[in-house]
Amino acid sequence: MGTGSPPTPNPFEILRQVFGYPGFRGQQEAVVGHVVEGGDALVVMPTGAGKSLCYQIPALARPGVGVVVSPLIALMKDQVDALVQLGVRAAALNSSLDPAEARRVEEALARGELDLVYVAPERCLTPRFLELLSRVRVALFAIDEAHCVSQWGHDFRPDYLGLSILAERFPGVPRMALTATADAPTRSDIVERLALGRARVFVSGFDRPNIRYRVVYKERPRQQLARFLEGHRGEAGIVYCLSRKRVEATAAWLREQGWDALPYHAGLDPAVRHAHQERFLRDEGVIVVATVAFGMGIDKPDVRFVAHLDPPKSLEAYYQETGRAGRDGLPAEAWMAYGMGDIAALAWLLEGSGADEAHRRVERRKLEALFGYCETAECRRRVLLGYFGERLAADCGNCDTCLEPVETWDATVEAQKALSCVFRTGQRFGVGHLVDVLRGRDTPKVRGWGHHRVSTFGIGEDLDARTWRSVFRQLAAAGMIQADPDGHGALRLTPRARPVLRGEERVRLRRDPAGRRTARTQVPAAELGGADEALFQRLRAWRLETARAQGVPPYVIFHDATLREVARARPRTLEELAAVPGLGRAKLARYGAALLGIVTEAAVDREEEGGPLQRPVGPPTEDRGPSDRRPKFPPRSPP
Repeated sequence: MGTGSPPTPNPFEILRQVFGYPGFRGQQEAVVGHVVEGGDALVVMPTGAGKSLCYQIPALARPGVGVVVSPLIALMKDQVDALVQLGVRAAALNSSLDPAEARRVEEALARGELDLVYVAPERCLTPRFLELLSRVRVALFAIDEAHCVSQWGHDFRPDYLGLSILAERFPGVPRMALTATADAPTRSDIVERLALGRARVFVSGFDRPNIRYRVVYKERPRQQLARFLEGHRGEAGIVYCLSRKRVEATAAWLREQGWDALPYHAGLDPAVRHAHQERFLRDEGVIVVATVAFGMGIDKPDVRFVAHLDPPKSLEAYYQETGRAGRDGLPAEAWMAYGMGDIAALAWLLEGSGADEAHRRVERRKLEALFGYCETAECRRRVLLGYFGERLAADCGNCDTCLEPVETWDATVEAQKALSCVFRTGQRFGVGHLVDVLRGRDTPKVRGWGHHRVSTFGIGEDLDARTWRSVFRQLAAAGMIQADPDGHGALRLTPRARPVLRGEERVRLRRDPAGRRTARTQVPAAELGGADEALFQRLRAWRLETARAQGVPPYVIFHDATLREVARARPRTLEELAAVPGLGRAKLARYGAALLGIVTEAAVDREEEGGPLQRPVGPPTEDRGPSDRRPKFPPRSPP
């Protein structure tokens, strides 16, 4: 499959024989065809949509070695381990290798013995590596997680800026930039900074229909999190927190409650961080409680939930982080708890970031969009996709506002009262005090500031405190008030409040249900019958044992989706097994006999228990495209 090897089948044959899938999905075929023919590309494709195949297949179809620039060692290792399982000659060059190992990889690269090599941006730009590449044939350059190059992206990394040199040093070699998350300004920034002016832009739909979105108001956040986690017993997941302190405290509390929870943040000893990440990747049912230092590039496909105990800084970050759930396409859930204090905390972080005013203005708009999403009464998926410029034809039916529709009410008068109270008290106080004034509570603080004499004192006694807090929260989400980062959470008016106060604009708010929202609907599982579920669990146990013996994560052996198809189809021959998606020729040769043995053993056990020996064998339920379709690719010619 590399320089000096026999001619390789066309990309369709690579997809089928190496990766084990019968057809391309979505825009994969168009991207692959464009790059195989030598074109540059910017690919924006949601997590779980097969983005990696868009550069892996062209790297195998074109003569030479594919060079993949990747930001994280963990991502490189996962990708290389998975490719080696498929019989692909892949390696990584990063700081985790000792000098002798790095030298062996460099020598293999120089001899043309690699199909793909993964490198960090820092190493890619070193004179030594660039000189090495100048002596070999390069099939393509793929810059993964390309949003890192953009000042408007949610994970800007200066090391990516120098990658434009690849266009100068290697003219004629196709270059690809790939990311799961990039709005229009970020896409333009990527094109400019990576000198991809001639690149064709492929933007796939952002929808992840297998993820259920749910947002709750913070009341007793730990208890709310515990209730959510009860629906995910024994499943792997990530809980995000804003601070290291909260990460440590939450992980300790979850362990006290019987959960297998591990902390992860940049302040931990590197060896501890590595150990916790490895346990998450290699064991089943581990929960990682983390700051955003954890997750980018984590290739674990069977993460069944992502929970935010604190909101992220933007909808881009939210989409990227929640996208780590359900990469295998099976049902998953994104849960977030959000409160008024989070507005003040994130605003304080933004204003203290040291960024210039233009950058802060952009980030403020992103914060407003995030909190608007939290407070929406509409289908959450509509709002989320709309942010990225994509329109959903109908409500999704798989988010909390669809499953539990929210009532709205004309709150124009109440909004005017709340905004007036902010103004009359000098724009110097937080929600708690403002609610006391509106409800006419004669507290020492109210009397001490003389607020029992302002015109808004007691004008809101018809609403309870919880409703008033909701009103303030939604006005903040609408951008009419904002937390003053220098005033310890004090609220102040914005220009958007003026038309409401003047009676020129009406306000409609969502009505929060009375009392705490404890009801939740179960995320639908990828259903298997009783006997099939038992076989699936046998297959998972075999996979875990096999993975531990090889020192790789279980999903590198097979994804859950593949094992579920084996359990459903119960193949009796290698030919039938080969029809299961995810079983290419290398894995079929390596594991086919073991899989058939487990299926046969389960059938015998079933017969002994009085059940039918076999159920009818049907086609796999996962369809990645018509298997009789051939893309318009010429066969690869010998190098």
